[in-house]
Amino acid sequence: MKGIFLSTVAITALSAGVAAADYTLHVLHINDFHSRIEPISGSDSTCSAEQAAADECFGGVARVATKIKELRDSLTEAGENVIVLDAGDQFQGSLMYTTYKGAVEAEFMEAIGFDAMALGNHEFDDGPEGLGSFLDKVTFPVISGNLDVSQSNVLAGRVGNHVVLEVGGEKIGIISALAMDTPETSSPGNSVIFQDDIDSLKADVATLEAEGVTKIIALTHVGLPRDLQIAAAVPGVDAVVGGHSHTYLSATDPARHGPYPTWVTRGEGDLVPVVQAYAYSKYLGHLELTFDDAGGLIYAGGNTILLDGSVEPDAAIAARVAELAGPIEELKTRVVAEASGAIDGSRETCRAGECQMGNLVAEAMLDRVADQGVTIAITNGGGLRAGIDAGPVTMGEVLTVLPFQNTLSTFEVTGEAIVAALENGVSQYEEVAGRFAQVAGLKYSFDPTAAVGARVSDVQVLVGGDAWAPIDVTATYKVVSNNYVRRGGDGYSMFVDAANAYDFGPDLADVTAEYLAKNLPYQPFTDGRITRK
Repeated sequence: MKGIFLSTVAITALSAGVAAADYTLHVLHINDFHSRIEPISGSDSTCSAEQAAADECFGGVARVATKIKELRDSLTEAGENVIVLDAGDQFQGSLMYTTYKGAVEAEFMEAIGFDAMALGNHEFDDGPEGLGSFLDKVTFPVISGNLDVSQSNVLAGRVGNHVVLEVGGEKIGIISALAMDTPETSSPGNSVIFQDDIDSLKADVATLEAEGVTKIIALTHVGLPRDLQIAAAVPGVDAVVGGHSHTYLSATDPARHGPYPTWVTRGEGDLVPVVQAYAYSKYLGHLELTFDDAGGLIYAGGNTILLDGSVEPDAAIAARVAELAGPIEELKTRVVAEASGAIDGSRETCRAGECQMGNLVAEAMLDRVADQGVTIAITNGGGLRAGIDAGPVTMGEVLTVLPFQNTLSTFEVTGEAIVAALENGVSQYEEVAGRFAQVAGLKYSFDPTAAVGARVSDVQVLVGGDAWAPIDVTATYKVVSNNYVRRGGDGYSMFVDAANAYDFGPDLADVTAEYLAKNLPYQPFTDGRITRK
């Protein structure tokens, strides 16, 4: 183990600061930006003009630019050392990505001046070609140490395992890893080979240490639970800056998911800080690390910074955003429905149980194909990316909820396959995984404390439109989902060989908008169709 590691006493005294710093590094970081180029509302969807006028907006790339420039300039002028990192998932989540396919994200990251980026799973949503186009447009290193891209004619030689940044006369090693289930959650293709994340990180640490690099940060896109395991398992890592789980860590906010930083004890007592800064441009993370002469971490502190109305958007970038928004403004602002209350589509609810947005989308899917004899709808909670505020509902809001351009898929499977699908949905409950099943025409209970594969019970199907009956595992049912799930995404392999599959129905966002318009004003609801035991 290297250096002199923090003691419990040192953690307790973090707020007191460090009397004499050998080398201090400030890490400004974001994660899971998800194309929130424009400011967002409290429900994480694009902020409306009315909300902007009422000062109810957060984030947006122009605020991110302002706060990074403000901190970087002031710290640099004070003689401090600063790097700016992105922990992945710039892609997917708004009309800006749907329209420009990563070009605007690249443009603004270049303008802000990021020093390094970790690949997120959604960087593969348009395959290696979509990522390759993004790489064409950026000059900073994009890394992921547990990927072998040597067989890809698009990515070979373009995604590094790690990078060394020279800051203030010191070498800072940045290593990285991407969630190993990315082939199930995105579209990297067969030419991108995934390796064990912890093994690859250990190998990259060894490589950097052999080169004399003593300060090493893991910039990851694997989610907080895995980050905590990485911090405990990989000697030589001084801090972990993560993404993927959209976790809000804070040193001061009681509404946080955990403290900033969150501390992990490794080996004989080494203490490793782990940080993350929620998602969607709402916060900027600011991690301060101090190392001794031997490269040992002796201090870590910091916090997430809320990018609310007190942060003035960068004028030049805001003007460019407005220019880019022009061609899509009519579609984005078109009112398609009315909601009598806010429709909850939050990650925390839709990946952990029945949620209002899950019911809306599943019912909309089922309504569209009910005349085809389809009686069950199953969709993945991870496909729901935002909520919708009460009042007028715009097409822009619907597309923010459902940005993936997924199409309706109909198919036939046995009751046994449906139960297996529900088991898959709760198999990663602890990780708040996107595979959690939202349903219509179906009821089920689950026990997250039971063994994986035996968590689901009391599965019932709607019969005749008004009666519930236990599912028949030997019977065949007609099901509707989205084309991503039907083709095995999010672990739904039991649907891949389904009978009479048709994956080319209408866009799920259009289906949802039309269903909302048929049910005015739409009243958000839950009705107990999914029960946690």
